Amino acid sequence: MVIDLHTHSSVSDGTDTPTELITTAAAAGLSVVALTDHDTTAGWDEAAAALPPGLSLIRGAELSCASPNGRGGTVTVHLLAYLFDPSAPTIVAEQSRLRAERRVRLERMAELMAEDGYPIDPAALMAGLPADSPAGRPHLAMAMVAAGLVASVDEAFAKFLNTRGRYHVKRRDTPVHTAIQMIADAGGVTVLAHAFARHRGPTVTAEVIKELAAAGLTGLEVDHPDHDPATRAELRALAEDLSLVQTGSSDYHGTNKTIRIGQESTSPEALDALITRTSGVPVLPG
Repeated sequence: MVIDLHTHSSVSDGTDTPTELITTAAAAGLSVVALTDHDTTAGWDEAAAALPPGLSLIRGAELSCASPNGRGGTVTVHLLAYLFDPSAPTIVAEQSRLRAERRVRLERMAELMAEDGYPIDPAALMAGLPADSPAGRPHLAMAMVAAGLVASVDEAFAKFLNTRGRYHVKRRDTPVHTAIQMIADAGGVTVLAHAFARHRGPTVTAEVIKELAAAGLTGLEVDHPDHDPATRAELRALAEDLSLVQTGSSDYHGTNKTIRIGQESTSPEALDALITRTSGVPVLPG
């Protein structure tokens, strides 16, 4: 079985529609795929309707959270939330707030670039996004590619859009402990995504992960394209010590990244361990 628990569609910042993502997953030989768009569940129904025989869907989302960094400050972390009830009032309210916050942030970043003379049109950028969609930096990166400023989304992040750059604008993310409890209350489970992807920017320490495990975190994304072998070994040992479920995922974004769907995968045993702890929504078999 090939199980990929972290993918994105065009509902957030991927390039495949939910239907295209399911088609791509099936063509790649996946047995299970999770749709985890940023701060939204809007793609679930379309993905479910596109399921072919032999491919199961895990309905999820990637939540933007603020966490202590273990060094006296805070840092943004991402939680992969799976099989939760999307109609839970706290989740509906918080995801709506986050999507609105993302749009304000994205427009301000585009304005800053335009003020510095770059050929970015903030109004056109925002007008091209669906209403209430979870806008993010990749949308600005794609506009930069279209304007000829950079050759790729990765180059846009490396040169302009990283957290240490001039055009970075902070947002008010969900406190990570609040998010863990919110998803648990809705019958779901949480996995800390790409926890030690250090080239992306500041990360949490192992001590923070221990605190999150004590607060109810279910798993740790160990096998991820942004984790080198030494980092994976470090995270694997930490997960074993804390009895956290170890997952592997591609973080597929379509043509926005060079990562293949199913490039990293989760074991059937790990998936079973996640599912047995949920009561929100079922896995959808194809």
